[in-house]
Amino acid sequence: MPEALLVGMGVRTQRGKTGFMTATGSTSVSVRPQELRTGRVPAALVALGVFAAVRAGGALVLTVGAWWAGRSPVRVLGHSWDSVWYLGIAVHGYGRTQMWAGSGLVQSDYAFFPLYPLLVRLAGATPWAGLLVAWTAAAVAAVGVYRVGELVLGPRVGVLLVALWAASPHAVVLTLAYTEPLLAALAAWALYAVLRGRWLWAAGLAVLAGLTRPTGIAVAAAVSAIALHALLVRRSRAPEVWAAALLAPAGWAAYVLAVGIRTGDPAGYFTVQRRWGSRFDFGSYTTGTVWRVLTGGHVPLATVVTVAVLAAAGLLAVLLLLDRMPPALLVYTAVLLLITYGGAGYFESKPRFLLPAFPLLLPVAAAMARARPRSAVVVTAGLAGLSYGYGLYLLLIARVPL
Repeated sequence: MPEALLVGMGVRTQRGKTGFMTATGSTSVSVRPQELRTGRVPAALVALGVFAAVRAGGALVLTVGAWWAGRSPVRVLGHSWDSVWYLGIAVHGYGRTQMWAGSGLVQSDYAFFPLYPLLVRLAGATPWAGLLVAWTAAAVAAVGVYRVGELVLGPRVGVLLVALWAASPHAVVLTLAYTEPLLAALAAWALYAVLRGRWLWAAGLAVLAGLTRPTGIAVAAAVSAIALHALLVRRSRAPEVWAAALLAPAGWAAYVLAVGIRTGDPAGYFTVQRRWGSRFDFGSYTTGTVWRVLTGGHVPLATVVTVAVLAAAGLLAVLLLLDRMPPALLVYTAVLLLITYGGAGYFESKPRFLLPAFPLLLPVAAAMARARPRSAVVVTAGLAGLSYGYGLYLLLIARVPL
């Protein structure tokens, strides 16, 4: 991140510059007109450029690492773990089941929501198509993350928020043919719409988020919760607020219902997840695994890093709450944390589930904005280097599902 770009933005990030107001009975964010005019478009382009630079570096490191290991970079990036399932759905549709005699797991592709495979199919149904969709979504997400950060704490914080998100430990997933980039894009822009009081946009994006991943319900929860607050507390009578409150969960609910109809079981989707080894146990599995790590049990490095990420996420959530961030961001982040902490199965995948929880990084971005630009550059570069190394480990060395 060039230091001159950060200095040139010249926008102070004091909380007094950003305020909250009620419009049409809804919670939205207002920024002084002068701030909106101060390099808004260039700042967004800076944020996108920072994201592209950080993640392109990660893709280059992975490409070189894959060649060094004698593996195809395209297969590593576009045909690993869940990417295989997504591509299979894109090519053949739903209906594949894989049984594992040793573990007793029965893995059905109904566990995967349909929006991303549909987009991959439209793009050509190849590993390259999967990467194209994911990379495009990641770029759209980066701009959305910037917009949220800018609206809440100013342009400089917005850019730093994107930089931190691009350099997070599991940011390698933003380079893979996975659904997290798409969910992050839909979530960021849905939250931005809520903060601006654009209810129909928020509802539509929430519907699409609900068709992307199981954790897409977090977007719907945020939109519906803030809409209900506007209706019940602010006494809004606007029809678009009612529409947002009712329609936001429709995408998630529609897919769960569709799986139930296809399997002939009203709880069919949750049965599919349970047979995969995934279920909600209120944190019992997570607590047990964390205890095993803390008591010196023999576990892979990925498990240790997962514990560290979960602990850091909890701490950042407390800071986010103490900073009195907009309720929409708090609800969205809280639901993602609840699903991640409370779910059982595939422990090492939990940091990936938290990757769309970019609001967690707002307190860190705000602190970095108060430091010298050179310090922000050094911190971002250091985090990016660690992220590159850990991404190599996850994809080429670790034997745990990503």
